[in-house]
Amino acid sequence: MISLAGRDILHSWGKFVFTGVGLGLLIGVTLSMAGIYRGMVDDAQVMLDNTGADLWVVQQGTQGPYAEPSSLYDDLYRSLLNMPDVEYAANITYLIMQVGHGEQDVSSMVVGVTAGKLGTPGQPRYLVAGRHITRSHYEAIADISSRFQLGERIRIRRNFYTVVGLSKRTVSYNGDPMVFIPLKDAQEAQFLKDNDALVQQRRRNAENPDFNRPGIPDLLAVVNASQSTNTYVNAVLVKLKPGTLPEDAAETIRRWTRLQVYTRTQMESILMDKVIDKSARQIALFLVILSIVSAAIVAFIIYTLTLGKIREIAVLKLIGTKNRTIAGMIMQQSLALGVIGFVVGKITATFWVPIFPKYVLLMPLDSVAGFFAVLAICALASLVAIRMALKVDPAEAIGG
Repeated sequence: MISLAGRDILHSWGKFVFTGVGLGLLIGVTLSMAGIYRGMVDDAQVMLDNTGADLWVVQQGTQGPYAEPSSLYDDLYRSLLNMPDVEYAANITYLIMQVGHGEQDVSSMVVGVTAGKLGTPGQPRYLVAGRHITRSHYEAIADISSRFQLGERIRIRRNFYTVVGLSKRTVSYNGDPMVFIPLKDAQEAQFLKDNDALVQQRRRNAENPDFNRPGIPDLLAVVNASQSTNTYVNAVLVKLKPGTLPEDAAETIRRWTRLQVYTRTQMESILMDKVIDKSARQIALFLVILSIVSAAIVAFIIYTLTLGKIREIAVLKLIGTKNRTIAGMIMQQSLALGVIGFVVGKITATFWVPIFPKYVLLMPLDSVAGFFAVLAICALASLVAIRMALKVDPAEAIGG
């Protein structure tokens, strides 16, 4: 049996293929936009996963350390370690800053972690190269997206750090690579002042009679030292013993320390609802608009292709071709166009995703849903085209 759809496609295969490729590029952009949204959500979840924490202990009355500033004394973790349900407790600091790399700066989230055995909350859980931080100063672990190499020296404020390890998918909720350094170095970098500011501060202290008393010669030195030392952290990460319910442990810590404690579920809700909410909704809105535009363009392409075959359809009617056969031809061509477009879109999206500066997550479920959505749009558009084709008056069409 001769396939009218196949014969018509072969007759003008170049036009059909190029139309499918153009449609595929549009579908590829739509799939990429969906991947950008997925990647934004995944970045936030990955950041929480990488901490290895069950609880986040932060300053009372705040939603820190990601949505709001939080400040705690760095000796608080000792009190948490004495609680019965706590297995590990570790201080952590977060600084979003520019890390010097040669003549360029890399936007990064600098994380101050406690050097210790593997499994301590806050440390990168998986390394793709190198080792963990073992010294208390001037060592760093960087995510591979930062493009730092093992053994390289990077600059954070005034100090230089040697990259001793590389991790993968350790990023902030903004997608910036994380750079892990020892906690003491991070505390120093967080409030480090330039030399001129230090000189001015010490001059003011010396001129202050409360700090520079004749009978207490060491008071001024103590004041200067206290003002240049940072004894604060942003949060304490807590890992619970197996079998402990996070909600129960969090309530106990709140009651005894009078601090704010968040479980993984609560912290994830804060990130999604307060930190990345507007950006995620904006990307989602762009995705909806792009999907609507794509559907309209698909429908217009199928309608135009059918309109260009009016004379051929009129001839088929004159020779006695059934309406069902004509409708089948249009439907088959529409679905074939949708399949070609989706295949091209999927391939192009897969290849250009690594070029994006931020993480793009292409989910198989999104691809399956997109495939059936494209076929559904093509089928609906073909129904409109079929209705138009069946109303064609052969004499009028050929005569025109």
